[in-house]
Amino acid sequence: MSNVQMDTGTGASERGRQSRSEPDGLAPERGSVPVIILCGGKGTRMGDLTVPKPLVEIGDRPVLWHVMMIYAAQGFKDFVLALGYGGDAIKRYFLEYDWRSRDFVLELGNGGTHFLSPNDIAGWRITFADTGLETMTGARVRKAAAYVPEDRFFVTYADGVADIDLHALLAHHNRQGLLATVTGVKAFSRFGLMETDDRGRVTGFQEKPLVDEMINGGFMVFERGVLPYLDGDDSLILEHEPLRELAGADQLGVYHHQGFWRAMDTFKEAQELGALWEQASGRQWKAPWKVW
Repeated sequence: MSNVQMDTGTGASERGRQSRSEPDGLAPERGSVPVIILCGGKGTRMGDLTVPKPLVEIGDRPVLWHVMMIYAAQGFKDFVLALGYGGDAIKRYFLEYDWRSRDFVLELGNGGTHFLSPNDIAGWRITFADTGLETMTGARVRKAAAYVPEDRFFVTYADGVADIDLHALLAHHNRQGLLATVTGVKAFSRFGLMETDDRGRVTGFQEKPLVDEMINGGFMVFERGVLPYLDGDDSLILEHEPLRELAGADQLGVYHHQGFWRAMDTFKEAQELGALWEQASGRQWKAPWKVW
């Protein structure tokens, strides 16, 4: 059994309220790590979608935009989108982003367009990588990594949001010196739990509580040395052989995020995230994952 090495972390919003010092050579990196985002799944548990799952909106922006903002707000603005199902719609969204999201004046006849409000994603660099319609996650990462010249890169999912402190995640990864680090989170049970006693009687119910075991919440950090573990065909699933083999080689660490985390796997979860965003709109507090 391999040692999975762990650290615990609070949300990014806590970073400004804590004073931390890192040992020499372990200071968090600032904006030099590209981000691969897995955007190719079909979202089969979302019901009858009219858009690919990464474009399902929370408020007036797609969940993919929220994920990218979590990174961009902390200085990481170089993205590689591993596209598959609905990839053209994702390309179109960003190609049309200016007129979709900004007020503007169009002067007909001379083709002039004058934008009246700022671009809220200025400075982002987005590479659109078509990784195949039926390709699994491990193969998508391998194909997207062809556009990443750096020795280190983030990998995450297009449907998971958190108030994670990415610099603390990187600092932990540096300290461990392993090939890969995943972010461990505690998720809510998808079912209510029933409490019983030794007499075979029901003593109570818990409505979808947090489970004790950790799951992979995305927000991963990979060294280029991970790529040999991703060799294979398009059926390679990241969460199966590659991560298991890394763990078996004692090369997989975990950063335990104790703050907010949610995945948007179902239509109900999309509604819940939308409700959190709307509740915070116009108030003094922000949606829990809004670190910008």
